[in-house]
Amino acid sequence: MKAILISALVTLFCISTAYPQKSYKINFQMVSPSLADTATVYITGNMPQLGNWNPAKVAMKYIGNHTWTKTIKLPHPYNYLEYKYTLGSWDREATDNKAQPLQNFGLKVTQDTTVRNEIQHWLKKESHTFKGGVTGKTEIHKAVSGGNLLKRDLIVWLPPGYESGTKQYPVLYMHDGQNIFDPSTSSFGTDWQIDETADSLIRIGAIEPVIIVGINNTPDRSEEYTPGKKGSAYMDFVVNTVKPFIDQTYRTKKEREHTFTGGSSAGGIMSFMLAWEYPAIFSKAICMSPAFKIQHIDFVKDVRSYQGEKKRLYFYIDNGGLELEERLQPGIDEMLIALEEKGYVEGKDFIWIKDATAKHNEAAWAKRMPVALKAILPPKN
Repeated sequence: MKAILISALVTLFCISTAYPQKSYKINFQMVSPSLADTATVYITGNMPQLGNWNPAKVAMKYIGNHTWTKTIKLPHPYNYLEYKYTLGSWDREATDNKAQPLQNFGLKVTQDTTVRNEIQHWLKKESHTFKGGVTGKTEIHKAVSGGNLLKRDLIVWLPPGYESGTKQYPVLYMHDGQNIFDPSTSSFGTDWQIDETADSLIRIGAIEPVIIVGINNTPDRSEEYTPGKKGSAYMDFVVNTVKPFIDQTYRTKKEREHTFTGGSSAGGIMSFMLAWEYPAIFSKAICMSPAFKIQHIDFVKDVRSYQGEKKRLYFYIDNGGLELEERLQPGIDEMLIALEEKGYVEGKDFIWIKDATAKHNEAAWAKRMPVALKAILPPKN
C-alpha cells in the first residue's frame, strides 16, 4: 500500500496562504453495491478536509442507490490529492478482490470536480495480514511533551550487545517513529525495517553500532516537519527535550560527531533543517525523498541566503523517480546546486542517490536504508 508518509508531504500543500482566494469544490461519490444502506462510510486523505488520514473522521452521506457522497472545498489548486475509503478503521478499508488494500486514489484539482469511485470489497479484521514484531531490543517512553506541541511516544532501539556492556553509542534520531520499526504500528502495515537492517549490518561489521530513536509523529505532522512556527517548535523539542532525555537515560556519545537525524518526505526536509539549524548538535542527516522546495515550501532559499562559514555537515540525500517523486525532483536538484554553491562537495560532504523506478513509500525507503546507514555510520577501524 502506498505510504501514509505521502499524506504529510502533500497535506502541507493545502496550508499555503499565497494563492488567490478562489475555492474549488470536489464532490466525491463512492458506490458500493456490497454494503448495506445503513453502513457508515468514511473518506480519508492527505489534507485536513479529508481528516489527514484519520480513517474515522470524515463521514460520507448516503444518498441512495448504493451511493455515498462528500463535498469539500479547497482554497487553491491542489497538485496531488490522495484519498481512500474506509468503514471506520484501517481494518475495514476498501480492498481488491484478493483482500489487498487498494492503492490510494489520486486527483489533480484545477477546477470544480466530481469524482466517482466504485468499491466492491472491504477488508475484514480477520483477514488483516500485517504482522508485528521488532528485531532487537526496544523501549517505549510514553507521552513525551515539549512546549505547546502535542505529546508523543518515543521508541528507542538498542543495538546488539548494549545490555551486556558499558560501551557508549552514537544516536540516530528518526522522525515518524511509528513507521520505522514495526509493521503493526506503521500507518499502512509496511515499516522501514530499520531494525532488521541495522541489526544485520552491525553484526557483520558493516556499520558502527548505533542507538536509534523513533520520534512518533502527531496529527500536526505537516506543520511540525516543515518550515514555520511549529517546525521551529519541533526542532526545539528534539534538541532541548528529546536529546537530553536520551542522553540521560542511555549510554550515548553526546557530541555532535556522534549525533545524527533522519526521515523521509516532510521528515526528510526536517532532518535537513535540524542539521542545518543546529550544526552544534547534529553532524549528519539522512534525507530520503525530501520536500526541499515544492509549492509554498522552500528551504533552498534558506541555504542560499546563508552567509556564514561553511557548516561541518554531511548529508545523505536520495529520491525515487515515479509519481510524487517526480514532483520532488526539481526541489532536490536546486538544493544540490545550492549546497555546491556553498562549498559542499558531492562524495565528500553529501551523497545523492536516485532510484528511478521507486515510488514514494516505506518499502522504497526500506530498500535504500542499508546504503543510508552505511553512508552515515561507517565502521570504526
